[in-house]
Amino acid sequence: MTARLLVAAVGMTTVVLAALVVPLGIANARSERRDLESKVERDAQALSSIVEDGLERADPAVIASGARVARAYEARTGGRVVVVRRNGVAVVDSEGGVGRSFRSRPEIAAALDGRISVGTRPSRTLGTDLLYVAVPVASSGRVHGAVRVTYPTSEADRRVRRFWLVLSAISLSALAAAAVVGVLLARWATRPLTKLESAAGRAGAGDLTIRAPVEGPHEVRSVATAFNTMVGRLEELLSAQEAFVADASHQLRTPLTGLRLRLENLERDVGSEGEASLAAATAEVERLSDLVDGLLAIARADHVTRPPGDVDLAAVVRDRVDAWAALAEERGLGLRFGSSSTPVVRAGRDRVEQVLDNLLSNAFEAVGPGGEVEVSTAATGAYGELRVRDDGPGLSDEEKLHAFERFWRKRTTPGSGLGLAISRRLVELDGGTIHLEDAPAGGAVAVVRLPLASGAAGGTSGSGS
Repeated sequence: MTARLLVAAVGMTTVVLAALVVPLGIANARSERRDLESKVERDAQALSSIVEDGLERADPAVIASGARVARAYEARTGGRVVVVRRNGVAVVDSEGGVGRSFRSRPEIAAALDGRISVGTRPSRTLGTDLLYVAVPVASSGRVHGAVRVTYPTSEADRRVRRFWLVLSAISLSALAAAAVVGVLLARWATRPLTKLESAAGRAGAGDLTIRAPVEGPHEVRSVATAFNTMVGRLEELLSAQEAFVADASHQLRTPLTGLRLRLENLERDVGSEGEASLAAATAEVERLSDLVDGLLAIARADHVTRPPGDVDLAAVVRDRVDAWAALAEERGLGLRFGSSSTPVVRAGRDRVEQVLDNLLSNAFEAVGPGGEVEVSTAATGAYGELRVRDDGPGLSDEEKLHAFERFWRKRTTPGSGLGLAISRRLVELDGGTIHLEDAPAGGAVAVVRLPLASGAAGGTSGSGS
């Protein structure tokens, strides 16, 4: 944005300068040319009055006097003077061309016809343009000859170029000043926007304690104030929601616990005909307890703000597999861990642990006694990969589509149906992905991919069980 504002400031200044400087330079060039033409024409008229009597009476003395004036004029100004008779033959030429006919020259012919002729033509000899002025020498309405003065325009051209250079220097200085002012204004305008963008990014990442500084232009201050109000309101709403979920979960646990105890106490008073109904009621109470715990877990997952760090994925998996080993042995399950590399990922360690616990819990429920669950890690491209494979019945394609929806579960599988939904939320908080695949030999594979830490490389590692 700074660059765009700078370009706009310099561009606008350039347009304004062009609108002012170009016409001024052109007007100056025209003024210089008009002044030179007027000066040379006055000189030609003065010379015409000097030689008028000599041409009218053919007086050699007067013509000689005019010749001396012409040579002095050329020596002083550099302009060439030619005086011709009525027949176009030169009687005075400051460059020594006396006796030469100039009748064919258009300006001489015009002057002999009684008209003043002014114009310019290039001179190959001098390497510059020449201004010529031809005036008639006349008296009593009769033309006796003509005077032509040719004057180099080099001096006038130098003044014009000098003026253009001055205008260019002024324009460049103005552009430099505009650029400096543009940079200062752009920084003044964009610095609070940059801070506001940073604050918005942190708020989007879950840090609702962040506030944008209220500074800069009025419009930016208004946006920053509105942003701070919005984030503050969101923080209040989410805190109230989290508190409500926590309080509700806590309040629900107490009556559910009491209800479960009452049902357990009824076991000795219920006959065989009521045992099935009592067992069903106890199972429903257990399911409600699991549902309450799941709702609390979702609320906590939705409000995670702890930033990610560098996590040794294989080390975390090894610790959790060791923690689940006793339950696997109790249920008669095989639990193995294998790692082809030790990727270091950018994630929250507690979130990785919770995701793995949810996946292992689902896998344990999917397989029966004698079944097998395998956990492995690997580095694939820019991601560290965690795979949890079971040899259970697996999932159909349609079931895999719904598996990460809240409260969805297979009819034959116990639980609240929240484990995978919570896992996906936790993985996405760390910029990762999670999906389900079919295992090659039957069963299902849960695949979690988390971004590798900056500069991390996977190393070889052995397998454990």
